[in-house]
Amino acid sequence: MEKISILAITKNGVNIGLKLKQHFPNWDIFAPIKFLSENNQIIWYSDSTTEKIVELFKNNSAIICLFSLGAVIRLIAPYLKDKKTDPAVIVIDDQSNFVISVLSGHLGGANELTQIIAQKLDSIPVITTAADVNKTIAVDLVGKEFGWKIDDGSTVTKISAHMINEENIGIYQEVGKMNWFKELPKNVKIYQSLEEMQNSNSSGYLIISDRIFEGDFLKNSVVYRPPSLVVGIGLHWDTSKEKIKECLDFCLQKFKLSEKSIVKLVSIKKPENV
Repeated sequence: MEKISILAITKNGVNIGLKLKQHFPNWDIFAPIKFLSENNQIIWYSDSTTEKIVELFKNNSAIICLFSLGAVIRLIAPYLKDKKTDPAVIVIDDQSNFVISVLSGHLGGANELTQIIAQKLDSIPVITTAADVNKTIAVDLVGKEFGWKIDDGSTVTKISAHMINEENIGIYQEVGKMNWFKELPKNVKIYQSLEEMQNSNSSGYLIISDRIFEGDFLKNSVVYRPPSLVVGIGLHWDTSKEKIKECLDFCLQKFKLSEKSIVKLVSIKKPENV
């Protein structure tokens, strides 16, 4: 995560924040100026906590709030957008008994961060996302650590529901890291061909490929794009970027490949005497 801030509004909260600072020195601690001390590890603020949490919400990849869950929800509710852009939000109670993943558990990394913090504080992690508590595949996280991109996120919720409800799910993979799963749930099966998977009794599909597909089966699929394509470019020195893009698009369409799987563009630098 790029930037993480701790917001404490009680004396106990400040002390918990300082404990976290020992383990994570790059994290900033914010606390009201009424608790002002000579501790230069804390950023003291004079504006209201309502204003401060809005500022932190907009400028951090994760916020750790050391006060009640209810208060946090009321303060951040007007500023929630979607799980792709909202920061991770974690709440820790005033005695650090519980570390609670509140917002952006998967894509924002709150669940993982909750586990890490709970271990450092010897607290109980509280995670409520269905894929985690049911110990099944988190559809929106598949391949994230390998740089895979989801082609169309509109089907993620539906396929996640199938997964959580233990309905049959088929996997077909052509490229990317193999054996990315630790152990497949009993309702998930790997197929060796797209046709075999389509003819199965699966309610949904996870497809890992750099190819473009067509068909109604995509309505029940989440397609992942691993970074598998390297584009080699040979051209004259005065070729415009518009022409390069035009030719690239032509080739991708011709061979039905996804631009989301492009990992790099490569060429050569011709020696001057050649």
